Amino acid sequence: MAQLTIRGLPEEVDRALRAQAARHGRSMEAEVRLILRQALILPTETPMGEAMAAIWRQSGITDEEQAFLEGTRDRRAHEPMSFE
Repeated sequence: MAQLTIRGLPEEVDRALRAQAARHGRSMEAEVRLILRQALILPTETPMGEAMAAIWRQSGITDEEQAFLEGTRDRRAHEPMSFE
């Protein structure tokens, strides 16, 4: 396994990293490993629009049915809820 030394880490980054590691119950080293792994290795989340398009494709719904369903949405502007 490789080792990494980071020089010149700003004080505020060091403090934030230590605090985050403590909140998660991990060592600072383990926290850095996880952060790097999540940033570089794990797949990123799919944007909402792409996820919804994939669901439409997988459902087998036709383009005409999709157009009909999209046309049935209420597109009127709504007033925000009042809590008074």
